[in-house]
Amino acid sequence: MIPVLRQRAAACVAGRDVPAESIAEFQEAGFFRILQPRRWGGFEMHPNVFYDVQRALAEGCMSSGWMYGVVGCHPYEIALFHEQAQVEVWGDDPATLVSSSYQPVGKVTRVDGGYRLSGHWGFSTGSVHCQWVVLGALVPPAEEGGVPEMRSFLLPRKDYTIDTDSWHVFGLQGTGSHDVIVDDAFVPEHRTHRAIDGFLCTNPGQQTNPGPLYTLPWAQVFMRSVSTAAFGGARAAISAAMEIAQNRVSTNTGKASKNDPFLLAAISRAYAEVTEMEQTLRLTFDDLMGHAERGEAIPMEKRTLYAYNSSSVVRRMADLVDDMVKLLGGRAIYMSSPIIQPWLDLHAGRAHVANDPANRTVDLVGALNGQQPTFTFV
Repeated sequence: MIPVLRQRAAACVAGRDVPAESIAEFQEAGFFRILQPRRWGGFEMHPNVFYDVQRALAEGCMSSGWMYGVVGCHPYEIALFHEQAQVEVWGDDPATLVSSSYQPVGKVTRVDGGYRLSGHWGFSTGSVHCQWVVLGALVPPAEEGGVPEMRSFLLPRKDYTIDTDSWHVFGLQGTGSHDVIVDDAFVPEHRTHRAIDGFLCTNPGQQTNPGPLYTLPWAQVFMRSVSTAAFGGARAAISAAMEIAQNRVSTNTGKASKNDPFLLAAISRAYAEVTEMEQTLRLTFDDLMGHAERGEAIPMEKRTLYAYNSSSVVRRMADLVDDMVKLLGGRAIYMSSPIIQPWLDLHAGRAHVANDPANRTVDLVGALNGQQPTFTFV
């Protein structure tokens, strides 16, 4: 898929969405089934398999890899919902895809049997290829003086519209992260997922999907889905820098880039540090799955550390590519340069809230001092 996606990358970016043929090929290859329960036709594989596939796809086209990571991790979340919700999504077609936007911007009203939901959400990656969406919102307290409760609401396509003219950005243009609009839709109780259940690993879906995989904290799985595509983008940028360096001779100084010690140092540093971060990711999920397979609770200091690691990698890789770009001269600033698109994509990826380490520092330091995190997304 890497060379195929590389050939389609320009069309993906221009169309502001992953081409339908790429989605069809992902489906045919079984990529979307990696984290799906076996009882629904999935493979229920180790998360490292999922992230390995995502990194490879993103090396061909980071937008395609990003979209795959977000949409491809949702079978995991659907497995955490109540059994009735799983049946509604997968009962007729186990290949059904789900998009999301977890911004807590929806207006929620409690009604008999569930909730009325309205709102306008941005950043719903891959939404035009999906038949369902998961949307974040705060549920008002049932009693006066209570606190709002963060939930995710699962809606079928008939209950929302997609604004396909909303995604105009400088990087990751091809992810199709369009706006989703809901106007007073009814969402039954069984099609909601409480953030606290994902945090405590007490999800209703674990009764019917009891494998160790589904006892992991949901946030650990999702956070890596929005940072892992950056590995593929960084690898593509490193390859592009080496390709440019092999042939570039400055018309002003007459110096060959392949003999520039500063450029060679920047490429070497990028290669080494990206490899280090990849190895950290693999060891992270080996450790998490080890706890899950032994039936052990994952220590909070590990959860906050792993969340912090995930939040920092995209910015680290963007900085590494910055160091290469500024040493490649005028040739690298053309949009036709092979390093420009992954460079833009990495900087766009930094903007995701899960990729901001500033949101994780208090939790990490607190956990090291034996304190609980300030919020449940770890």
